[in-house]
Amino acid sequence: MVFELDDNIWFPHPEMPIFNDPYGMVAIGGDLSLERLLLAYEHGFFPWYAFKYKQIQWFCPKRRFVIFPDEIHVSHSMRTLMNKHQYRVTFNTAFDQVIRGCSTVDNRIDQEGAWLGDDIIAAYTKLHQLGRARSVEVWRGDELVGGLYGVTSGSGFVGESMFSHEPNTSKLALIALARQMQEHGDTLIDCQIHTPHLESLGARFITYKEYITTLKGDDAYHTWEEQLFFE
Repeated sequence: MVFELDDNIWFPHPEMPIFNDPYGMVAIGGDLSLERLLLAYEHGFFPWYAFKYKQIQWFCPKRRFVIFPDEIHVSHSMRTLMNKHQYRVTFNTAFDQVIRGCSTVDNRIDQEGAWLGDDIIAAYTKLHQLGRARSVEVWRGDELVGGLYGVTSGSGFVGESMFSHEPNTSKLALIALARQMQEHGDTLIDCQIHTPHLESLGARFITYKEYITTLKGDDAYHTWEEQLFFE
C-alpha cells in the first residue's frame, strides 16, 4: 500500500506496518516545492520523479544504505590515483554543472524511467540557493570530469546522483566528501540505493531508527515514534 499525497504538505510515517514495498516507496503525488522537499529530507524521504510518466514517487526505506565518513574504504588503486595529483576537488562551486552532468552522462536523460529532468533540476537548484543542496566537483585543469550532488539533512548528507567523465572521478568526489565531513564532525552519507560500487567504498545497512537518531539525536526518533503523519 502507498499513500496518495494532496496539496497539503505531509508524509506518512514510514514505519507503519502497511508499507511493504521492498524499495521503500510509501507515497505518490504531491509536488517538488521547497516546503515539501525540506519536510521530506527532515524525516528521511526522497523523491523519484519519472518525468516521462508525470508521477512523483516518494521513498523512505526502512533499511538505510549509508557510509559513515570514518569508514570510507580507499583502495590501493584509488590511493595511487590520488597521489598522482592529476585532479583537484572543489566543494559547492559548480552546482549547476554538476547536476546537469549527472543528468546527461551516458545518455541517462534518454533512458526509460529517467528522473533527473528539468523539474528536478529546478527544484534542487532552489534547495542549493537556500544552502541545503551542495555539490562536489572534480577537475582536470579547467574541465569538470566528475562530481556528485546531494542535500544536507541534520548532521548528514543525502547523496542524490554522481557522474564520471573519466574513470574513478565520482569515487574521488565521494572520498573527498567523506574526508571533509569527518573533519567537520558530520555523521553519515545516505546512499539511498544499494549498489556493489558503493558497498565497495564502505556503505552498509542500518535501521531507520539508527538513521534518524544519528542525524537528529535520540529525542527526534522518540518524538516521532507515536505519530502517523509528519506535517
